[in-house]
Amino acid sequence: MSRLDAGEIRHPLSEAALARLEELEVFARIGSTNTHLLEQAAPAAGRFRVAVADEQTAGRGRQSRRWISPPGAGLYLSAAYTFARVPPQLPALTLALGVGVIATLESYGDVELRLKWPNDIIARDAKLGGILTEARSPAGDGVTVVAGVGLNVDLPDDMEVPTDSKWFLPPVDLATLLGSPPSTSQLAGRLIGGLFDTLLRFEDSGFDSFAADWRQRDWLNGRGIIVELPDGELAGIAAGVESDGALILDVSGGRRKIASGSITRVDGAGLEA
Repeated sequence: MSRLDAGEIRHPLSEAALARLEELEVFARIGSTNTHLLEQAAPAAGRFRVAVADEQTAGRGRQSRRWISPPGAGLYLSAAYTFARVPPQLPALTLALGVGVIATLESYGDVELRLKWPNDIIARDAKLGGILTEARSPAGDGVTVVAGVGLNVDLPDDMEVPTDSKWFLPPVDLATLLGSPPSTSQLAGRLIGGLFDTLLRFEDSGFDSFAADWRQRDWLNGRGIIVELPDGELAGIAAGVESDGALILDVSGGRRKIASGSITRVDGAGLEA
């Protein structure tokens, strides 16, 4: 039985969000909320479906990395939304969603949150959560996107975390940041509302309306980093993002635009080289 309550999840949602919500599914345990929604019928244009879980047994991050999801320790939710037309800045949607998630979390109190390109939520130089955005094959002029959010809510003291990965960052949870863990059902409702608002705003104005907020939250900006690319590693100074979501990297001899890659080192942070 899930400790999440569907009624409590729906309660914070606006009338506009409820009117466009085709389905809300609540699970005690699931393989992956993203995978589940990708396997369902796509919502109609302008409408969305949501799956929320206490525990994931096959949670995924970027590049099929495993997301550790112990029962009762976090919140795992995904929203599928169909854009009537493919947004021109669609690759930047993950960044915009990060801005929306942070705005929701900051409504709980005075917490200082940052975003690490392209999809991590950072607090106290540790990882609070992440976002995974996946697009289904376009149908006509539109496209359905599934956006998954995983957040550490109240991690057990004895939880094992991987330390042998190039992309490892130590975890932090909301219980530590806020002094006590929030209601996961209420948190899920607020996050769903925030995701819905972000998707509509992105559909209307793209990433441009989120760019200033992203810059203020950019955890990497000005830091020396190493990015792992398909053809090798590249070192430079992070210098913000483009309107299409690509990372700007100052390197010897100029600037590079990185559309996709894994950051394996950050000066002054806990990433492993």
